Amino acid sequence: MSDPLSAIDPAMPAPTSVDEFRDRLSQVLDSLPRRLRQCADYIASNTDRIAVSTVAELAAGADVPPSALMRFCQILGFSGFSEMQKLFREAYSPGWPDYATRLKNLKEGSGGQPAALLAEFVEAGRLSLESLAKSLDEAALAQAVATLAAADTVHVMGLRRAFPVAAYLAYVFDKMSVPAMLHDGVGKLDHRFALRPGDAVVAITFAPYSEETLSLASEARSRGLSVVALTDRLTSPLARHATAVLTVTEVDFGAFRSLSATIAMAIALAVAVGSARG
Repeated sequence: MSDPLSAIDPAMPAPTSVDEFRDRLSQVLDSLPRRLRQCADYIASNTDRIAVSTVAELAAGADVPPSALMRFCQILGFSGFSEMQKLFREAYSPGWPDYATRLKNLKEGSGGQPAALLAEFVEAGRLSLESLAKSLDEAALAQAVATLAAADTVHVMGLRRAFPVAAYLAYVFDKMSVPAMLHDGVGKLDHRFALRPGDAVVAITFAPYSEETLSLASEARSRGLSVVALTDRLTSPLARHATAVLTVTEVDFGAFRSLSATIAMAIALAVAVGSARG
């Protein structure tokens, strides 16, 4: 394989934002040799760790030598790891606040009045739904429906913030008589051995992305199964495992992110699949 550095303009400046970083990563991904591809996969799934980890820690996580991680940074246009880490430290500083801080900020902003909080969350939900209506990829949605309607069993996985969406999807699929299985991670079981030829997977994850969900999607694709991704951007690490990608962006209030648009997408998907199956 040719040197992947040869495909990169040496005068190309380093990414100046996390979004540019993800775009650059998607551009070079297919040309990377095995070890650098391991770096890319791990970094894409753990961008929240870059700002607080050492080269050795990230290299160990990607199961590559530190020199491979350093070369990976250079391929993306950085002079080295320190420059890449600086980008993420500036982007994530002061970082996504913990829940105690979020509550404190909300109280200071609205006096903690329930009606005021409700009004703000309703507005965030409205903006999220409007954004979804304007940005919907109808072709991707149609492809996702066709894929799931043809599946013998639909496997649904989404953890942490995505879990309510996954659970609701499994519920609606059941009510629509669509054979479905919820992979909920209870007992650290991912049930990947339940995947069978002819099945399909709905994988749901948003930044910071769930390693367990990415792992199941990767396993499904390696077995030749179709994967429908429900995520926040086309450059999500989940997208590379998917045959159809549905993107939803949620507007947050006080660093709390609702699921208004995501639930709307989920119920539309489930009902459309149920209808397509007759």
